[in-house]
Amino acid sequence: MKSVTAYIGLGANLGDSAATIQAALSELAAQPGIADCTASPLYRTVPIDTDGPLFINAVARIHTTLEPLALLDLLQTIENAHHRERPYRYAPRTLDLDLLLMDGIEMHGERLTVPHPRAHERAFVLRPLQDLAPDLILAQGSLSALLAACADQAIQRLDTV
Repeated sequence: MKSVTAYIGLGANLGDSAATIQAALSELAAQPGIADCTASPLYRTVPIDTDGPLFINAVARIHTTLEPLALLDLLQTIENAHHRERPYRYAPRTLDLDLLLMDGIEMHGERLTVPHPRAHERAFVLRPLQDLAPDLILAQGSLSALLAACADQAIQRLDTV
């Protein structure tokens, strides 16, 4: 596959979340088939559709030659290395890595849907995505317009980690 730009959402709300996200970013950047890993600032956010500790979130922009399912497998390997458990949907987690977008790729499968089906509804995805690609337009609209629709979702940029 030729190199494409992909965006990965990162989140954690168990353990030292900021350190886990920084480690995951380093691990992602070191993988074969991935180049130019650029991360947004970190954000503190409240859980959506669940209870639990506050999340730390970020988005990474990468260039990759990996196919979508191979990238998903890699993301899940990194999650598992950080002791990710999935006892129920939206459970607190040590690390969550989501493939949000891949240039020119749309797919709807059992294991993976790209673009991510709920990214446009989540300030914790949209705000860091806007840091990396302010002019990006999703199928549902501009990042600014989508963020305005998520104004009730608390999100705070972390200046220091």
